[in-house]
Amino acid sequence: MSTRFQKKVEDFVCEHCGFSVVGNGFTNHCPKCLWGKHVDMYPGDRAAICKGLMEPLAVLLEKGEYVISHRCTRCGLEKKNRAAADDNFEAVLGGGANK
Repeated sequence: MSTRFQKKVEDFVCEHCGFSVVGNGFTNHCPKCLWGKHVDMYPGDRAAICKGLMEPLAVLLEKGEYVISHRCTRCGLEKKNRAAADDNFEAVLGGGANK
């Protein structure tokens, strides 16, 4: 994680599924469908100009934690993000992220 991390507590409506997400300062994707939005250059800075949707590609187990691999549908950037406790683990483990 970058030392430039900026905690931002923001609620948002998922642009993929329409779910109302309550942010906690670390929220970077929708807990229902796992899609996100390309808004940061460094976590929390909201400096990315792309603003494309981040599609969940895979769920990986790294160092005992679930990590979601995302790819921007606009520019192709790929990033990994930790799965959150409130994520839809049926989608995480069952491959239902795109449904």
